[in-house]
Amino acid sequence: MRLPLALRAAILATASLLTVGVLAHAAPREPLVTEQQAQQLPPELVEAIARDLKLTPQQYLERAELAQRLSSYADGLRASEPTTYAGSWVATDGRPIVAVTTTEAAQKVAEDGYDTRLASTSEQQLQGSLAQLNRWITTLPQDVASQVNSTSIDLMNNRIVIDIVNSPIGQALNLPTLVAQLQVVLSPDRGGPVDPRPQGGDTYITTATPLNSSTPPTEIGVCSFGFNAVGSDGAAYNLSAGHCDPVQEQPAANVGSPVYLPNVEDVARSIQVGSFAHSEMGIAADGLDYSVIELNSAGVGAGLDQPTVRGANGTTVTVTGTARPVVGAPICKSGQTSEFTCGIILADSVEAPLAMSDGSVRLVRGFAGSTCTLSGDSGGAIVTGTRALGITSGSNASGAPNCTEANLVLALDGGTASIGIPIEQVVDRANSTTGLGLQVRAAPSPS
Repeated sequence: MRLPLALRAAILATASLLTVGVLAHAAPREPLVTEQQAQQLPPELVEAIARDLKLTPQQYLERAELAQRLSSYADGLRASEPTTYAGSWVATDGRPIVAVTTTEAAQKVAEDGYDTRLASTSEQQLQGSLAQLNRWITTLPQDVASQVNSTSIDLMNNRIVIDIVNSPIGQALNLPTLVAQLQVVLSPDRGGPVDPRPQGGDTYITTATPLNSSTPPTEIGVCSFGFNAVGSDGAAYNLSAGHCDPVQEQPAANVGSPVYLPNVEDVARSIQVGSFAHSEMGIAADGLDYSVIELNSAGVGAGLDQPTVRGANGTTVTVTGTARPVVGAPICKSGQTSEFTCGIILADSVEAPLAMSDGSVRLVRGFAGSTCTLSGDSGGAIVTGTRALGITSGSNASGAPNCTEANLVLALDGGTASIGIPIEQVVDRANSTTGLGLQVRAAPSPS
């Protein structure tokens, strides 16, 4: 899914956030990760972390772990203080920050060991305004709605942001023209052996009908495997992007389209490793874009039953659990086209309207990250630390030949940005819909 270049117009802008004193950091004094854990990261990922984030492997893992602790703390505030909680994020220097709307709440947060910001609007109020905005978008004519790329909440500036195509129709929407740039933080030899077997992040191809020598190349879809999963009955699955399933774009396609490991020398002889068991793309209230690929014996035999992901054909990352998106948290994306690329989470909730071939408009909802993502990376795995975070859905750089050119071309528009679908929401939604009892495959973190 490609996200067009956009003029980013901010609406419902509120007063700037104010720093409340210099308060204690939330990071515990004891190390969050060990040096041995950092040494387990594959060299390709270490290179991406240094290149894109300017962090050491240990700093990357520590910030990822800190973000999850912040997420748990924020859940408590969201439940107990919904009218004062205004969001939380990890600052570019690694500090965990919590925004609230009253000085009393700020003092309590500071006592709990977190840096605080004072905001004028609660997260609850922002979410209500965002929902109203998205309802309005779905009522627009298709040619007008197609000019809206996405909507999201900018927690750090306490406002709602709408991305509009810089076109005559987009400009005619008569929205405020305060540009809200998405600042890319490229602030941005170890690991295990190279495993030749397919992993999460590697390429698969799919067709609406069984692949043969007469299948036109235009009818062959290319995506990346996401996270391997296991059902309650022990069956093997892979979680990828919903728009990779031909049935989403071709309503006449049969349910259960085949999935193949590509044979680059003779595509018609590619090995089928499974088929789509279920997929969704923006059709429910949660707006998820995900698919469940049921793996066959060839897929399991090929190695797609392991808790691992990688970027291209390098060494692998062992998945140690799942995580939720936290603004400012470091992330790295695997994909066959652009390999490992890293960045930070720009927004923990963003919605992109998609015009379908039947004239309807669907809203895809996920989180926004600054990682470079190219065509063919869709469906690939996104990790924070070594935890599974999400599945790659869309990008504003999908048409670029490489990330170097994408970063140069998009620099004036805020840099590369992509949408990820939260893996925990994917699992919950898939299980409630299919009853498969899916769990992301994970291994214990090394001590």
